[in-house]
Amino acid sequence: MAEDGYRKLLLPLHGTPCGQSALATGFAVAAIWQAQLAALIVQVDSRDVAPLAGEGLSGGMIEDMMQATERDGAARAARLRATFEAERAKAGAGGAGAAIGIVRGRAEDVVPAQARLADLTILPHPDRSEDESASDTLHAVLFDSGRPVLIAPRVAVPQIGTRCCVAWNGTVESSAALAAMLPWLKRARAVRVLHAGAYQRRGPFAADVLPYLALHDIEADVVEFAPVNRDVGAGLLVAAAEFGADLLGMGAYSHSRLRQLILGGVTRHVLQNSPVPILMSR
Repeated sequence: MAEDGYRKLLLPLHGTPCGQSALATGFAVAAIWQAQLAALIVQVDSRDVAPLAGEGLSGGMIEDMMQATERDGAARAARLRATFEAERAKAGAGGAGAAIGIVRGRAEDVVPAQARLADLTILPHPDRSEDESASDTLHAVLFDSGRPVLIAPRVAVPQIGTRCCVAWNGTVESSAALAAMLPWLKRARAVRVLHAGAYQRRGPFAADVLPYLALHDIEADVVEFAPVNRDVGAGLLVAAAEFGADLLGMGAYSHSRLRQLILGGVTRHVLQNSPVPILMSR
């Protein structure tokens, strides 16, 4: 990621309150970086209902289902487009333009592919009570795009990136997150590197991050935090809040996702509970 900033932002649209927060966050980030905001509507391909023919449905029934899928998809796209245009009017001029594209397929397949030619993908908070596919898309982009992801909070925040925290534990994932955060760190008013003994893995220590950042003309301090009730993720969020952070950068899933889903983990806790935007990489 070039240190001069982000030039293209990808924003899959979701018709949920968390999706609305992500949309507002997308326009705010585009204005900060004078970036192009590429909004994406993912429509179900009506041909995906064809395999149901093997379940005893007649050709006529399948045709009706395909037509209903097309109508529902068109109505959803119209609603998302209207929401996008309303938010664009509210945001006013800013960025290098904004446009909507429509692609057909499964979001967890097409969004990671689109993200490979974007500097940053902005996704809604993975609230399964709203839209389970949003969580699936988030994990697909993290694992399959090779690019960083900015996860918007449930409620859009008034400012982003003025006080930045970076979580460090020496892993490849935390290194990728640090690299992706460099544009934000260069413009931030204050930067803090957060670490904990229970969070550290084999690799450089947090103190080693400071001279690296200094080479990029970034001044920062290092603070060790303690887990809260033996939960490292909870301790990380408390430390970020004490700093007044409005952006948190961290690596994602240095343990396997399956292990985190079963046993819990730092990534999972932060995803579920952070009140500020999170920039994640892996």
